[in-house]
Amino acid sequence: MSKTTSPTDTRVLYNDTCPVCRFEIEGYARRAALNKLPIRFDRIGAAAEWGLSADQAARRLHVIHHGRLLSGIPAFIALWSEMPRWRWVSRLVALPVIHGAACWVYDRVLAPILYRSHLRRQRLTPTK
Repeated sequence: MSKTTSPTDTRVLYNDTCPVCRFEIEGYARRAALNKLPIRFDRIGAAAEWGLSADQAARRLHVIHHGRLLSGIPAFIALWSEMPRWRWVSRLVALPVIHGAACWVYDRVLAPILYRSHLRRQRLTPTK
């Protein structure tokens, strides 16, 4: 998880303050490190480097893949396509019917639930 990346590397921006997001992405990060994959994982504090606000970054997963900024299910597909044991998932979720259903569930159910939980955690966490 080097801080230096080349333009062909994949970069992931995730909400490390979300326990669900952190658990999932840290699993990918461990797998990427074990396989020496050129994937960089940035925490939500790096959102400005991506041209995003912290609020935008908290709403969904973001990935820069082949120089393109992706979010949501397309971001997951790009990340999975770079990981040997997850490539089959990327191909499956990219299929038209599954892709549409996955986007609907992520955009309308999962991402909003995780984002509302994020806002609740922020309200309950005292600022420094």
